[in-house]
Amino acid sequence: MTDSADDPIAVKLGHLFGASDTDRDGFVDWSDYERLISRYLDGYGIAAEDSRAHALWAAYQTYWSELLRQVDGVDRLSKEQFVAANKAAGADRSGFTMAELVPQAIFDVMDTDADDTISKPEYKVFLEAWGVSDLEALNVFLELDTDDDGRISRSEFVGAIRDFFTSPELDSPASLFFGHIER
Repeated sequence: MTDSADDPIAVKLGHLFGASDTDRDGFVDWSDYERLISRYLDGYGIAAEDSRAHALWAAYQTYWSELLRQVDGVDRLSKEQFVAANKAAGADRSGFTMAELVPQAIFDVMDTDADDTISKPEYKVFLEAWGVSDLEALNVFLELDTDDDGRISRSEFVGAIRDFFTSPELDSPASLFFGHIER
């Protein structure tokens, strides 16, 4: 069995756990995602009745339900459970694809001017929603913009999220979404 410290996916998911634990109680539960969703909507100035808000809520509810399905019988996840649930959900390609549904909904919220791209100011609000102030994470914007047009397209964004969950590279731009990852 691989030690999670040696497993780059587990290291990234552990980092995501820290960002997702919005109340810093050592567990991720639905209230953490409610706070995160509220941060997105407040940061981007989106009303609760907006269709993008509904899509974001639905995407996160689906994601949360899938995580809980992977660790039957709990309503909050420790770091170890969170990592295991995300890995299991990512391996199960039969229905839910977490690296597609949630990023699509997030992208629609981030794209405040509806031009189907993310500008650097729009990306900065995304980082603020996650509580990231790491300048390195903001600089990742330039690397996520793979066609160097000064904006992140939908495919660049969704592809980067997919890479976050699947690529073993800890120094790739997608791995640095939430700042530099320490082992």
